[in-house]
Formats: sequence, structure tokens, C-alpha cells
Amino acid sequence: MIPQEIIRLKRNGAELSVADIDGFIGALARGELAESQIGAFAMAIWFRGMTRDETVALTLAMARSGDTLSWEGIGRPIADKHSTGGVGDNVSLMLAPIAAACGLAVPMISGRGLGHTGGTLDKLESIPGYGITPDAARFRKVVDEVGCAIIGQTGALAPADGKLYAVRDVTATVDSVPLITASILSKKLAAGLETLVLDVKIGSGAFMTSQEEAETLARSLVEVANGAGVKTSALITDMNQPLADAAGNVVELRNCLDFLKGKKAGTRLETVVMAFASEMLVQAGIAASAAEAEGRARGALASGKAADIFGRMVHGLGGPVDLLENPDRYLVNAPVQTPIVAASDGWLGACAARGIGMSVIDLGGGRRRPQDSIDHRVGFSDILPLGTRISKGDRIATVHAADEASAEKAVVDLSANYRIVDAVPDRPAVIVNRI
Repeated sequence: MIPQEIIRLKRNGAELSVADIDGFIGALARGELAESQIGAFAMAIWFRGMTRDETVALTLAMARSGDTLSWEGIGRPIADKHSTGGVGDNVSLMLAPIAAACGLAVPMISGRGLGHTGGTLDKLESIPGYGITPDAARFRKVVDEVGCAIIGQTGALAPADGKLYAVRDVTATVDSVPLITASILSKKLAAGLETLVLDVKIGSGAFMTSQEEAETLARSLVEVANGAGVKTSALITDMNQPLADAAGNVVELRNCLDFLKGKKAGTRLETVVMAFASEMLVQAGIAASAAEAEGRARGALASGKAADIFGRMVHGLGGPVDLLENPDRYLVNAPVQTPIVAASDGWLGACAARGIGMSVIDLGGGRRRPQDSIDHRVGFSDILPLGTRISKGDRIATVHAADEASAEKAVVDLSANYRIVDAVPDRPAVIVNRI
């Protein structure tokens, strides 16, 4: 394998063979390539793209570049879900235990916040003792005994992805659909999945702002994952406002506990969670139809079984045994909580969801640099959905801040991110399309 020859072929628009791709990714994983060669490879793909077969080969090569997990003998279908990220998107926290309560095994490997979007791991680290990087034995034990475990990626899973991404991040090649596809799916394939559902967000709070962009990425992910042997579908969902009524870490975790206790019925969040639970159950063959699947998922929630599984997962990964019963004992509140009120009468007509995510970061609830620590306490709660009728002085959200100055700035920032209109606005569907 001569790296510069593979780079030249792709630069000139040729279709790379499986052997070419395996050789290049193998050399990357072993540390045999210069950063300039990795960057040139990524840039050639950015300009020339990849066929479906090339992208499948790239994904598989990256998945095989390190350890792969095996769930032999676990006795349940192995399923997972991945989101491209949004604001107030805590779906995974409720979806995993609901799916497990319905008979799936969900070994969910999640990430930290990226840009303006929140990270599932950051939310879970709000729980004292919760271990996001358990050893393989504990990970398997929790999945086997509880049904689900939400953890972080270890360096041993798809290490080629980490090395390639680090170069893409500084060479303006992040926004390449084949490279995004391979990056997301290589980790999922290494986790030993049988089925996968994808939540591809669109809107002002998403990385993909148009439906066309989102559908292009969704089709690539679905085609490549199915081509690699994992039964996969995608839902495109609206992210033009926070999905939950909270944005932050502790506040979203409290929202999750309320959801599992049945306190969030009728919300956009419930619609999305139930849609993905249905997809997972139908794909795995546990339910014959979406209606049957949703009935099972709602039953798991109403019976308290999903909440029990979440609590057992938390305890199995090092957290307290009684988090659901005594959340105030473990979840630390921000010292300053200030209402944000409407400046006029009308309806909440639109918001800049990305701006809300950036306000969470400004409060200290996210990172500007990878090495930054975060304040899990801060964020926004009690966020009203778009389309709500309000009067001047009504609360539209509550800011949770570390100090008065931060709270005052967040009040101004969040208010500027909302538009109050005189007529009832359209309420777009939260589920936009299925691929």
C-alpha cells in the first residue's frame, strides 16, 4: 500500500477498491501515516465524494481498526439509536430504558456536547458516581442484567475514527457526507449492533439546517449501515426549538426523571421518544406494527418498568440506588434561578434554537474548548413551546446560573432569541420524514 497513490486516485476521481481503503485505514490506525497524508486523503474525499460501496468499505475498515464488541448469548436483539444533535435533546436517556423494558438490549455508546448541542454523557455525569467509561465486563454485566447501559466511547473502539476526525477538524473537511457517515457508523458497528435508528435533526438548532441536507445525510447513513449488515432506518425531526422544556445538564436530567414518572405526556418530546421506541421495536421484530410497538412502549412507561430500569442502570454504573426516589439528594441546583418573562402579549412564534444552545455554553454548561470543564447546574428550564399564548409578564423560561451577573445576561440573551407574534403561528410537525 502506497498512501500517496491512494490519495492520487481519489484526487483524480477514481473509485477506491476495498483493498485500497483497508490498506490506508490500517496504516492510519497503526500510526504509519503523516498528518499531511491523512489531511490530503480527507480533502480528496471532500472534493470527489465516495460511492456507496466506497463508504461502506471505509466504515467497515474504521470499525475494524480496534476492538469490536460481541453480545453472543445475551438473548435479546441488540439495538441502538444515534442523534445528530440538538438543543434540549435528551431522548436517549428515556428511550434506552423504555426499549430495554420492551425486550431489547441497548448498549448505547454516546458522546459529549459538540458545538451548541448538548451531550448525553455530560448530562449523565451530573449524577454522582455514574461511570461513563466502565470496563468491558461491567458494561456487559449491566446490559445483560438491566437491559441497557449508556456509556462513552473508549479509545479501543474504532480508533481510526478518532485519528481521522482530529485531522478533519483542523483541515475544513468535517462537513463531508461520506466522512460523517463513516465516523458515526464505525463506532456503532464496532459496538456489535443488529439494528439502529437514526435521529437526523433539521432547523435552527441542528447542524443540518435544510430538509435537503438532512435527507442527503440520512440516506447515506441508512444505505451504508444496511450495506454493512445493520438493519437501519432514520427519522428526520424538527429542531427549530428546544425539544425538551429544559436545556442544560442537571435540568435535562430532571426533565428525564419527570418523563419517566409520566409527567411529560402530550409534549413534542414524548412524540419523538415514542416514535423512536416504535422504530426500534419493529426493526428488531418484537412488534409487528408501529401501533403495537407504541402501545408496548407506553405500557412500559405507565407501569413504571422503564423508570425502574433507568434507576438500575444508574446504580449498575456506579450511581446512587435511589436517584428516582430522591433526586434532590444528588442533583445539585444552580444558586441563582431567575424567571424570564414575556415583554408583550401574543404567541411565541419563533426562536433561534442554536442561540439558546450557545447561551447554555455562555452560562458554563458547555465547552468552548475540548479541555474545558463544565458547570452541570446551569441552563434553562420551564421553556414554553412555540405556539403558546402568552401575556406580558408571563414566564417563558427560567434561567439557572452560577451568579447574578450570569443570570442577568442570560435573561437578555434568551429574550432576544424569541419572537412574539400577534397571530397564532403554524405548529410544524416534530417528525418531518422517515428514510
